[in-house]
Amino acid sequence: MPLPFLDRDDEQRRLRRFMGGEDSRLAVLYGRRRCGKSTLVQRMCAESDVYALADERESALQIQALASEITRVVPAFDAARYPSWDALFSSLEARVERLNLVLDEFPYLVSSAPELPSVIQRHLDRPGPRRLRFILCGSSQRMMQGLALDRSAPLYGRAQEILRLTPLGPGWISEALEVYGAAAVEAWAVWGGVPRYWELAQRYASLQEAIRDLVLHRHGVLHDEPQGLLLDDMRSATQASTLLALVGAGCNRLSEIAARMGKPSGALTRPLANLIDLGYLRKEVPFGEDERSSKRTLYRIADPLMAFWFRFVQPARTLLERNLLEPVEARLSAAFPQHCAEAWEVLARESVPRLRIGGIGWGPASRWWGNGRGGPMEFDVVAESLDGESVLIGEAKWASRPDTGRWRADLRARAASAPFLRGRRLVCALWVKEGEESEEREDIVTPEMVMAALR
Repeated sequence: MPLPFLDRDDEQRRLRRFMGGEDSRLAVLYGRRRCGKSTLVQRMCAESDVYALADERESALQIQALASEITRVVPAFDAARYPSWDALFSSLEARVERLNLVLDEFPYLVSSAPELPSVIQRHLDRPGPRRLRFILCGSSQRMMQGLALDRSAPLYGRAQEILRLTPLGPGWISEALEVYGAAAVEAWAVWGGVPRYWELAQRYASLQEAIRDLVLHRHGVLHDEPQGLLLDDMRSATQASTLLALVGAGCNRLSEIAARMGKPSGALTRPLANLIDLGYLRKEVPFGEDERSSKRTLYRIADPLMAFWFRFVQPARTLLERNLLEPVEARLSAAFPQHCAEAWEVLARESVPRLRIGGIGWGPASRWWGNGRGGPMEFDVVAESLDGESVLIGEAKWASRPDTGRWRADLRARAASAPFLRGRRLVCALWVKEGEESEEREDIVTPEMVMAALR
């Protein structure tokens, strides 16, 4: 059953404004696959608009297919044969007053007709009435970014809208899969915010069944998903896959990664930056340190499905290829709570700017680790108030048997000796899987509160 259309209010507003604008010329919509780009633009298209989904055929066949689609709104448009993209656009401009032309999976068109961006540029730059509004969509993030953001690209500086579609906020998973509280966190720890993953998972009675059939089984739709995502943006996924595998296995420092790969650290700076730009890796530095200059940078897998896959699937490929799922599921069952605990930490930090803990507005949160007055220490959540006068220090707990009294006392004792307080007011909070019965305190944050905030 298809999912209901969720969120994307800002993207819809911007596309609606563009598609109705008198001076609109070019919009670019891109992002990783399965995030709902095609669904979004199809939802926005009126009957009088033209939507065309490209494929990997030769350019002449693509032109013919587009001409056939245009015939739906321009009678007999496909009666003629168009020898080039320029001929098709010129003929179309001569026969319409205004038309929204959506070219989905635009990188496929460019791969068979590299001149196409330059052809579109010429039509955009021609004097006179602007009769075609081009909306270019694609899953190859690198190519789509290059089309609109690279100063040397023909279409640079010509787009009125450049929209990067990212995964949906974690809170929407509750509405999509009808899971709430801790179950919503567990689902997000596997599927992240990708609508297509949710649509696939909703067919199953349990999360475990969905994981087994979609991800673990060698014929599962998502069994090789990370490889497909990487190949959308690079000719070979070997180096990127190796980097993600090492980070997923716990090599989080650049020096460790370089040593395992037998390469100098400097040779890995750009590949790591590329994976960060694509949304698959993230940098982590202690609270208060500059990400660009910190000597204590850690790398983490940013995408939940990628993190799950490189933790549980990649190390077990041999067993899974032989359809020996039981030992893999046994390991998964034992390690899944820790996987969810790490995802819960991420959600805790993301929720901080959306929650007025202690009645105070907070900036973005980070982890912190280092030496305090009592020796080495670390905190899961640290943030500064928007007015700079208070510091929030928190812990994320994923235990089924809460002991908030002990956790609170331990946190306050350690937080009091944090070196970054510098005389500012201390506010402590706990993010817990389950609160103790009858406990309602402003320093306790539950999965229900986090998921409601992250929508």
